[in-house]
Amino acid sequence: MGRLNRLPTSLRQVPALVLAAGAVTLFSGFDWGLHGPQSTISAEGPVAQSQLNLFYVTLFVTAGIFVCVGGALAYTQFKFRARKGDENREPPAQTHGHPLIEVGLIVVSTLLLVIIAIPTVRGIWYMNDTPDRENALVVKVTGYQWWFNFEYPDLGVVAANEMVIPTGRPVHIELRTGDVIHSFWVPKLAGKVDLMPNRANHMWLQADQANYYWAQCAEYCGESHAKMKFRVISLDEPEFTAWVEHQKSDARTIDPAAAAAAASRPRAEFAAQSDATDIGFAGSESPFAYWQEKQAEPTPGSEDVDLITSGGEVFKQRQCIICHSIRGSAPGGNVGPDLTHFGSRTTLAGAALENTPENLHRWLIDPHEVKPGNIMWRDAYIESPSYNTKYAETLTAEDIDALVAYLSSLK
Repeated sequence: MGRLNRLPTSLRQVPALVLAAGAVTLFSGFDWGLHGPQSTISAEGPVAQSQLNLFYVTLFVTAGIFVCVGGALAYTQFKFRARKGDENREPPAQTHGHPLIEVGLIVVSTLLLVIIAIPTVRGIWYMNDTPDRENALVVKVTGYQWWFNFEYPDLGVVAANEMVIPTGRPVHIELRTGDVIHSFWVPKLAGKVDLMPNRANHMWLQADQANYYWAQCAEYCGESHAKMKFRVISLDEPEFTAWVEHQKSDARTIDPAAAAAAASRPRAEFAAQSDATDIGFAGSESPFAYWQEKQAEPTPGSEDVDLITSGGEVFKQRQCIICHSIRGSAPGGNVGPDLTHFGSRTTLAGAALENTPENLHRWLIDPHEVKPGNIMWRDAYIESPSYNTKYAETLTAEDIDALVAYLSSLK
């Protein structure tokens, strides 16, 4: 302290200024980057809010412990620090301990644990028990390497990688896995719950407002775990009802009358873009607005009908139909996502990319580059002893252009 007092006044003020600046920054409007699309600090549903409240209780209790213990340690170190001339002084009397202090610390620690335990147990029960079960929407979620399938058993709807829910209504989610352990996590709406082999799990969530939410698998599940993402879109009840009715319909077909208008336009071409951005929302003001734009059908005469028709034939004749199904077209498989309304989705490849023609072209040329180890790529190599054949060699450039046009038309 003596050395500090010998410093110039301007320098002695530096520590105080640093502390003041830190306090202002900490308690000002600066959000520390904690309000991003997957922030648990920005709760927008009752389950997420319950878990956020529990986090704050735990944070404040542990912060109080830190301040008390750290303060006591700092006080002791300062008060009993070695001073000049103490080298030959006798050490203070040594005692085993103070029973009252030791018992008091045990009692206080127990009380603090109880303070944390009560809201923790209450939060577990709250997340486990879906309120208003008879009115709740039921969604059966199945995780695969590396995408999510969403089935609405009471509505007869099947979707993939984008789960649409009604605003202000509880959603009861039944969690299953088709292979390894996955974890279902929508940070702004609810915490993580695992999808376990041979075990049925469930949870519930609810969105307080119409919005577009990022979500992902939160349990390491293989080579492309980091790219196993999905989206949750919350709609007001009338919009949700309209979405359900549209999803029940078969795949969109192109009116042959539009072919004449399309014939005069150049053939559609899509260049591969290996550096295409993952999610940019095509210049829309928000991801939710972008999703709404994707639901609209293309304007009449804006599509290459011949190319789309050719793409439908390629889909049937090539191996696409072995894994994917498109209602209203030829029967297909269920190994991969249902593509009946693929063109209305904002993402593709397990929400790893924005659903644009450029990114779809990139995905079809080399899915392994986008999502390493995925089944679509693996199946294309299964007959190749060298495993050096490019996936795209199973499809011609004309096939891929036609498939891009066809899949993008499936609104």
